[in-house]
Order: sequence, then structure tokens, then C-alpha cells
Amino acid sequence: MNEHKENRDIQPVILAGGTGTRLWPLSRALYPKQVMNLIGEASLLQLTVQRSLSMAPGTTPWIVTGAEHRFLIKEQLEEMGVTPSHATIIVEPCGKNTAPAVAAAALLARSRSRDPVLLVSPSDHMIIKEEKFREIVLNQAMDLALQGLLVTIGIEPTGPETGFGYIKKGQGYMAEAFVEKPDRAGAQEMLSSGDYYWNAGIFVMKASSFLDELQGLAPMIYRSVEDAVKKAGQEGPFVLLEEEAFCGSPEDSIDYAVMEKTDKVAVVPADIGWSDVGSWNALWEMGDKDRHQNVIQGDVLTIDCKGSLFLSTERLLAAIGLENVVVVETKDAVLVACKEHCQDIKAIVEGLKKESRDEAVIHKKVHRPWGTYETIDIAPRFRVKRITVKPGASLSLQMHHHRAEHWIVVRGTARIQRGEEVILLTENQSTYIPVGRKHRLENPGLIPLELVEVQSGSYLGEDDIVRFDDDYGRG
Repeated sequence: MNEHKENRDIQPVILAGGTGTRLWPLSRALYPKQVMNLIGEASLLQLTVQRSLSMAPGTTPWIVTGAEHRFLIKEQLEEMGVTPSHATIIVEPCGKNTAPAVAAAALLARSRSRDPVLLVSPSDHMIIKEEKFREIVLNQAMDLALQGLLVTIGIEPTGPETGFGYIKKGQGYMAEAFVEKPDRAGAQEMLSSGDYYWNAGIFVMKASSFLDELQGLAPMIYRSVEDAVKKAGQEGPFVLLEEEAFCGSPEDSIDYAVMEKTDKVAVVPADIGWSDVGSWNALWEMGDKDRHQNVIQGDVLTIDCKGSLFLSTERLLAAIGLENVVVVETKDAVLVACKEHCQDIKAIVEGLKKESRDEAVIHKKVHRPWGTYETIDIAPRFRVKRITVKPGASLSLQMHHHRAEHWIVVRGTARIQRGEEVILLTENQSTYIPVGRKHRLENPGLIPLELVEVQSGSYLGEDDIVRFDDDYGRG
């Protein structure tokens, strides 16, 4: 294979559009697991970026994400000292699964007159043996990709896991078949046969090789995404895929659309300490355990508990006589589950969505491009929020039809536009925004601005916002 070593340009592509519903209530649609520090001092996304940078020094990874997460992603990169360069965050206007997401990155590479080998990785997985992973990608997988094969990383299964897809081994490096998430009996049968790997969702392939297969096997996806890339706009680090074309694409995973149908898939086995961190069980398996095999995070007191995971984010969590359970406390929800039923948490989230409950989507603390807000009290006709605005950041110029607002500065300096008037407020000063008055809040200082907002009125929903100007392009 060494004759293919002359052209080894690699472009990392990180898929960051997931919501991590199996880690509810910690992971929510608008603040998903990939941006959380679940293991150590960095988020799963930041760890993935670090691995990508080690694969291709000097090459900024491309990150594919949804419109609602794009500023979170930018902030995550800046936190780790990576300044997202021009057009490196590819923004999907709607979620269409992984095949259109990878297609967008591959088409973008081709539009820039390049045909790199793409290293496609999920943003929310853990790899403990990073040097081994780097060696496998840059040697075995790269060599196969340069032959025109679509290479996937196969993980030796350690149990009958029903939350993963499987890859059946073929001759040499070739894959014989892909099997989507099986039931328990099917997973046990594949484990016993010794003929299958777990599908890690990590792919190494030339952009042209993938696009050739996609065009033949899923032409509607190819045409829609090609059109969306051609008509894409650019805004700083963001590539804004054109909405009508992209959302007109069929929704499909890369496995269903291409990998299950092509005869050009190679699989490289990898013992790399991989986990998809996709369930509370997985987090328990990876966590530091006490002498009773409990994983404990936060303010937790246990008596006679074994083999369990206890996580508290806000309050004291006390547990007595529990075994093989998961207990997770957040400010607005508590999960209690048997470890063996952790794969069923998606059903809880679906139930919350059907009832249009906020707990499926957001936390009490809501992240915005300019900072955060947190509801600390709410009742009919009033709501109290704690608002934090980053230095130099500004909220949109806006007005409300149904509510008035009273702002009290707790820390920092606020520049406030209220109608035609502009005022500066500092600690312990306040102002009042009447119903229907245009207003804007800005932090001109060097430290975070903290204030308390008291809303009053007949309707207090977040959709009662009319924006006239916004630094972040929100309508």
C-alpha cells in the first residue's frame, strides 16, 4: 500500500448536530452532551477537536452543526484557543441525519478545488487510546482510502449492545454487511459468532470517492445538497447552507444511504478504548468508581448503595440501599432508572415533546450567543430572570407586545437603548421598559454584566419578541 503515500492531505469533519437524548435530563436539545464536560475538564466536542488537530496539524476541522447550535460551537472552539477560521462551521438549516451532513462537507471540499481524505467523526464520542487511533487512521485507513475505498473503524464488541450498529467482516479488510441496531437476541447472536464489529460511526474516505457513491446510490440527497452548497452564504466562520435546497433533501443516515449499499466499504479493526458515551450505562462504565462500584458526581450522600451512578448538579442527593440504578438530578428534573433500562430514556423525551414541555429542549439556564438567562421564579403575569451578558456582547434591538420589563444591574455596566434614549447603568441601578417600547441591552465593559429582569404582563412567552436588528442574524 505504500505507493499511495504521496498525497495524504486530510480534512477532519466533525458531526455535531445530535441532541444526546439518552443522557436526558443532563443533555437537552438546545444544550446537548457534546458541549458538556462529562469526562474531565473539556467537553466531548473539544476532545474531538483536539484529536482532529493531532491528525492534521495546521488544518482547522470543519464542524457540521444545526443553526440552533452554531454559536455554542464557535464558543467551544474559542474556549480552547482555536479561532474558527473563514467558513469552517457548516450550518444546517434543518436536521437531515448524517448522509446530507457528510455530503455538505465533501461538496464544500470539492468546491474549493481539493480532494482531501475526509476523517469524519461524531462530536460526542470518547477515545482513550488516542495515539493508537492516530496511527490507525494515518496508516491503515488512509492507505485504503487512497485506493478509493470508504473506510470505517470497527470496534471489537464486548457485549450484546443494542444501541450500536454492527459491521460484518468480509474478506481481508472488506466489509460484508452493515446491520442497524439489533434487538437483544440479535446482538447476542452476532457477539457469539465473532464475525461482527461495532460501528463507531468514524469514516476515512476521499471526498470524491464518497460523492461518487452518493450520486449513484442516493441521487436525490446528492442533488439537493449540491444545490444547497452552491447557494450557501458565508458569515464569518459560518457556511450557511441554503435552506430550501437542503431541507428538500431526503433524511437518511450515511449507513443507510451509502454504506449498506456499496461494495467499496473497508473496515479497519481498532482497539482504541472507544465509547459513544451514549447512555448513562456508558458513563458509569467509564467513570471513576468507589469501593462499592458507584460513580458519584456532585453533592451526593449514599448508604449501602452498589453498582450505581449518582449525579447531582444543584442540590444534595441522598440515596439508601440502591443497587444498579441511575439517579440524575438537575434544577428542573430528576431521573431515576434501572441501569438495564437506560436505553429507554428516549421514550421519556418523546413523551415530553408530545406534551410540548420545555424540559425536553432547554435547561433552566438557557444559553444564547450573547450569554445566558435563567428563570428563577414564574407565576401568572410575572417572571423573574437572572441574565448574564458577555463582555462586548449585545442583545437584539427588540420590543414586546404583551410584557413590560424592569432591569436591575447586579454587577458590571449596562448600556441600554430605550426608545430614542441611551443610558448607562451600574450596580444597584435600574430602569423600566414599557410594553411596546423598542429596547436593547449591551455590555460595554470588560467583565460579565449580571442583572435581574422582572417581566410583567398578560403573556410572557419567549416568542413575544419582535427583532429589528441583531448581531447574530436571528429574525
